[in-house]
Amino acid sequence: MFQKLLVLIFAVCCASALFSQTLPDTKKPQKDGKSTAVLAHFTLGGHLPAGDLSDRFGLNGSLGAGTEFITAHNWIYGLEGAFIFGSKIKEDPLSILRTPEGDIIGNDRAIATTRYQERGMYLGAEVGKIITFSEKRAGIRISLGGGWAQHRIQIFDDTRTVVQIKGDYKKGYDRLCGGPALQQFIGWQHLGYGQDMSWLFGVEFNQAFTHTLRDWDFTEMRKLEGKRLDLRFGVRLAWTLPFYTGYAEDIYY
Repeated sequence: MFQKLLVLIFAVCCASALFSQTLPDTKKPQKDGKSTAVLAHFTLGGHLPAGDLSDRFGLNGSLGAGTEFITAHNWIYGLEGAFIFGSKIKEDPLSILRTPEGDIIGNDRAIATTRYQERGMYLGAEVGKIITFSEKRAGIRISLGGGWAQHRIQIFDDTRTVVQIKGDYKKGYDRLCGGPALQQFIGWQHLGYGQDMSWLFGVEFNQAFTHTLRDWDFTEMRKLEGKRLDLRFGVRLAWTLPFYTGYAEDIYY
């Protein structure tokens, strides 16, 4: 899934760059800070976990997308989503299946090969503001958001011989958690015009108030009760495609 998302983003970027070369160089000036626009974002991020999340996962990354509406006074209203992934897992959800030597025996009586990955997502809405310092539509961007976040341990059985983690049985080991979340971002937003590139870069903070979404954990032989505070701190870089609607007779991007 990660490779498919990378291929999709790369294809969109290439198509946009190719199409922008075919556009005539318009001489009509942009009304920076005056015209409204619809913004499409494609984002890449990296985060450090904190709180309860740091007990389960290490450094993680994110790929996302979003759409926003920016007003004539640089107020922003939008929706966004992100796919979260990582390879550092600090818990062993299959410990109950291991031999004293630490191996897992498959149904073919050979040592099975298993591995873990972090998988998660965030979906939410946001409101923000760009504080500009000149006629150009570029400046400090501050935004606040809220939505839903969840994460789990993705278990891979490379040998496909461990019957205990096949089908729905795998849900008893993945420790899926989810709940409402808050998100804050502060950084620099640059909105170009014509062939000028648009982008944003900054730091973001995420707080998710989660709990287990599984009725039973096979390793602990109980439901994992209790509320969690899952925190992430990191950076986000986004490539932005703006669709300007400030002139009645034309739409520019």
